Amino acid sequence: MIDPNLSLSLSLMSTSPNSNGGAGLGPSPSASALSDGQSAGSLESVAVFCGNCSCGCPELFVDHAADEERRVVITDDFGQRVQMSLVQLSALVADVKSGALDRLLA
Repeated sequence: MIDPNLSLSLSLMSTSPNSNGGAGLGPSPSASALSDGQSAGSLESVAVFCGNCSCGCPELFVDHAADEERRVVITDDFGQRVQMSLVQLSALVADVKSGALDRLLA
């Protein structure tokens, strides 16, 4: 089960305006964004980062069928993906909120 505080953080993060002025939400990804035999049926889409185009925008999923250390899946528009635990995602969200990554965008 997802921590309710993390869910709220992800909801806030996913509805914040992005650099293109979009809402940060968009259509579900194509099956091509998933690799290694992963079924779209085991994934719950949480947020699409862009959504203003049809380029296969980066997307965050929760894979309820995966082991805990690989439960979070982030896909990009190049067909790659990163898998991490909810604990790791929570640390990443905390870093983003604290401004620890702001220097990358300056």
